[in-house]
Amino acid sequence: MTARVLRALAAVAAHMTATIAVIGALLIAAYLAAMAAFAKPDGRVVFGDATHHFVQLRSMVFDRDLHFRNEYVRLYNLRGNDAGSEYVFTDLTPTGHVRNYMAIGPALLSAPLYVLAAAVQWLLAAIGLASPPDGYGRVLQMMPGVSGVIAATLSAWISFRLARRYTDDVSAAVGTLAIWLGSHAIYYSLVSPAYSHAASMFTSALFFSAWLSRRERRSIRGFAVWGALAGLCALMRWQDAIFALIPAFDALTWRAPAGKRLQALLAAGAAWVVVFSPQMVVWNALYGQPFAIPQGPSFMQWGSPFLLSVLFSVSHGLFTWAPILVPSVWGLIAWARRERDSGVAVIAVVLVSWYVNAAVSDWWAGEAFGARRFLSLFPLFVLGMATWLHSAASDAARLRRLAVTAALFVANGLLLLQYQLFMKGLSSVAPLPHEPFDMWFARFVVPFRLLAWWLR
Repeated sequence: MTARVLRALAAVAAHMTATIAVIGALLIAAYLAAMAAFAKPDGRVVFGDATHHFVQLRSMVFDRDLHFRNEYVRLYNLRGNDAGSEYVFTDLTPTGHVRNYMAIGPALLSAPLYVLAAAVQWLLAAIGLASPPDGYGRVLQMMPGVSGVIAATLSAWISFRLARRYTDDVSAAVGTLAIWLGSHAIYYSLVSPAYSHAASMFTSALFFSAWLSRRERRSIRGFAVWGALAGLCALMRWQDAIFALIPAFDALTWRAPAGKRLQALLAAGAAWVVVFSPQMVVWNALYGQPFAIPQGPSFMQWGSPFLLSVLFSVSHGLFTWAPILVPSVWGLIAWARRERDSGVAVIAVVLVSWYVNAAVSDWWAGEAFGARRFLSLFPLFVLGMATWLHSAASDAARLRRLAVTAALFVANGLLLLQYQLFMKGLSSVAPLPHEPFDMWFARFVVPFRLLAWWLR
């Protein structure tokens, strides 16, 4: 049986690019079908954080400015005396703009598909088959989500190729699919792909893949590329500015003349600033300064981080909601011990990321499926999972680890079902997993409750 299982997995691994592409296509189809099946009567598609990214996108493309009031009024259907409307009408920034707390990167990443869809609608309008686009159409609102699914799919492919450099094809393939589809990554690849997390998965995969593939052949040009990619990561999510620590560390520890090390540091820093500059421009326009914390200084509680809660709390703890990351982190530590030079920098960044996420005032990340802010470490989780599978001492041990992976994969799928049923209003069938029983045991009962509800 062990041999048959491994042969089947080897066949999947041999066609992993096609497998990932098919999964990505299915995710796009499922996302579009869900948007059609659960369409809101007012035509609104974007909600939550995705609203703020869409507001930026629509304003830049159609209004060519950073004045977001008309977008918020339209999407929220606001009037001057509505509850909460003071956010749009009176609670303005020092420069008189409506506040927008989100990074600009996801809007820029979504712009190509959004502009393409708008152009098609303009062409159809020119021949009388559609009305001219105003930027708010349902199809246009779907484009950031489609872009997010594509970004998540590319991140899985890049992460697979990264893991394959250090492990075998089967371990890399299973590790990739397990972390992508068996952790909270699936939620932000399918249910909420228009959030910033799919974008950060993609850019962090680009960064770590480029860094690890060329680290042994350091050059000034290489440092510039790493700095640019680190800047791209920060453009998607500001917390990912910590990735700039890696080229800085490599520049300072490079066995080269001091002048060359300084050039490397300056090249990485200059490239980071150039790529991150769109965010600086936006912040300067909105807040009158190129660097800002839009949520206010109290947003980060640097002196009192919730280090254990962010990992183990029932309220979206990293390992509580995605236990498949336990063997992944174990494998990442083993990889870091083997690849000592690279491993020191990787573990340092993971620890800093842990501290940063724990220091956010809402460390549980609001309404979320798991510890979503850790998805910036997606390629490292894939690498760790592949390493854990690869390090099995025998085929029998590998089969046991595959069985554990499969069980955790299924458990995540059941939790996703429970969470989504609750979010769709079926709280009598599926409770919100915010209590120990509802977190750990309800997911196994929910399918039977759902069947009974459907039969009634």
